[in-house]
Amino acid sequence: MNEREVAELRRRFKPERNSFGKIRGCYVNELGHIAAKFEQSLAMMSQDETELLLGVLRKTLSGTLGKNLVNLSFDTGEVAYGEEHKLLRALRDSALEDQGAVDAFFQRVSDSVKVEGGYLILLVSDAYDVPRRSRGEEPEDSGEVYRYILCSVCPVAETKPALSYYMRENEFHNRQMNQLVSAPAFGFLYPAFDDRAANLYGALCYTKDPAQDHEDFVQAVFHAQPPMPAAAQKENFQAALGESLEGESSYEVVQAVHGQLREMIAVHKENHEREPLVLTKGQMAGVLRSCGVDADHAQAFEARFDDTFGAQAQVSPRNLIDAGKVEVRTPDVVIQVNPDRGDLVRTEILHGCKYILVRVEGDVQVNGVEITIA
Repeated sequence: MNEREVAELRRRFKPERNSFGKIRGCYVNELGHIAAKFEQSLAMMSQDETELLLGVLRKTLSGTLGKNLVNLSFDTGEVAYGEEHKLLRALRDSALEDQGAVDAFFQRVSDSVKVEGGYLILLVSDAYDVPRRSRGEEPEDSGEVYRYILCSVCPVAETKPALSYYMRENEFHNRQMNQLVSAPAFGFLYPAFDDRAANLYGALCYTKDPAQDHEDFVQAVFHAQPPMPAAAQKENFQAALGESLEGESSYEVVQAVHGQLREMIAVHKENHEREPLVLTKGQMAGVLRSCGVDADHAQAFEARFDDTFGAQAQVSPRNLIDAGKVEVRTPDVVIQVNPDRGDLVRTEILHGCKYILVRVEGDVQVNGVEITIA
């Protein structure tokens, strides 16, 4: 799925646009046991409650593609014969009316999810009449109905009893302990909405924390290996680049590599490309060579890429670098540089000692106090 397709579905999560009808869910206590199951009609909820609930669910389609939102793909065998996909199709095809499938799904998730404290598993089903869109024309009925389910796993936080003031009664009362529903920690959309149509061979997984891949959950629900988390991709890229460059990993080379990746990200954004920006190992090696890295070190990087990401893997430059900053770090000093002014920094050896030199343009302050460099 691309950003436009995700945004189109996210707009469904408004009271006047969705056809959810009801929400099904269960509460899993801190021991990992299903303590309660429920289903509630959205029509029986107040407008404020409906908007709050849809706001929670909508967060499962939020964040950055490749970081918070990750596309999963499945082969024909998994879709045709896998018990996990059979269960997902039963949930989707019955619009969550198959009680046995709903109960089996809740049990499967509660057995796999290990989080601190209690949490809710929320399920909704929707049928979206996808309009046909032509530039300069009003949307028309395309005849395509996209039927899908969305699952959100939301931690539940317990509030402590506290003294509260009630303005209407103009009195103080003890506020009882409540259980507040937090934003989803993770969840998924199934099937994927590819080319504005259902793709049973794909799903979109969400994680609030890009450092977490929730492998046990993904294995239990999809029988699939989740992609490497964005944070781990960045760490592995840094290690692969440093080790493959060996003595050639100067500030200038690393800065040039990061600069090219930042430029690719900027151009991709300016061109409003629909598909996410991804690079193969060959393209990454090409970036290194264009920055002055010799052929042997570029080849060493390709070998490290195979070991770390896989020979056929494609990686997003957004996950590999911090496009908004350049950081120079030593055990005792951290220097942050405007990405467009990396030329202000250079390294040098003076009298046998290593130095990081920063050219000064304008005023200099130390802890907010302007100083003079004599």
